[in-house]
Amino acid sequence: MAALGAVTELWRYPASSLAGERLDSISVGPETIAGDRMFGLVDASDNEIARPDRAEKWHKVPRIRTRLSETRQLEIATPDSGWLAAPGAESDRAVSAYLGFEASIRPFRREDATPDYSGPLTEERYRKAPIHLLTTASLARLKALHPEGVADPRRFRPNIVVDMAAVEGSFPETEWIGRKLAIGDLLLTISEPCRRCGFTIIGQDGFDNDPAILRNLVRHNAHNLGVYCTVDQPAPVAVGAAMRFV
Repeated sequence: MAALGAVTELWRYPASSLAGERLDSISVGPETIAGDRMFGLVDASDNEIARPDRAEKWHKVPRIRTRLSETRQLEIATPDSGWLAAPGAESDRAVSAYLGFEASIRPFRREDATPDYSGPLTEERYRKAPIHLLTTASLARLKALHPEGVADPRRFRPNIVVDMAAVEGSFPETEWIGRKLAIGDLLLTISEPCRRCGFTIIGQDGFDNDPAILRNLVRHNAHNLGVYCTVDQPAPVAVGAAMRFV
């Protein structure tokens, strides 16, 4: 079957709600991407996990950058700091100074932290699907509906962005629920549309707050953009890999 498009961006998010890490390749397992969503950011006063979609005090969180070292050590950088190992006292001080209240980065599971970490854990806010896939065709549709807006993939936190021709009047992957895809050796089943929340309107580096982003998705695609996928056959994926229906 002819290719629908090719992978143009790959992302993982070592810390939930913080900025993601763009990669040339990712390793997709049965339940998750290696290195994805291992840590959370909490308000140290009450252990509330960051919710940029719900509370204004968290709106600066997506500007905090993240990456994993070769040894899977989390590193973070606020706009006011260089790269710092996390979790730890120094990174917590930098995040707290940037946000304006006492905050702390904590692992979801003990095995995700470095061996010398003895601090508290935090609970994941939700159980995510293994893969979040988004096409440039859907981004083009959103841009057509809202020409003055910035339909940047970072608003939507996908793992895989596939470049494909625009489909007039359509968010195409939303219509593929239940279908199976191959991306290189990776086999996926499209399980459900991705319902968008207030995170999509928050400004990040290069674009400002824009409530019309979410309003257009509510009006024209039942709140959705992109799809969640389950994994039928795990495999590495690299930028440039072709995507086709199975």
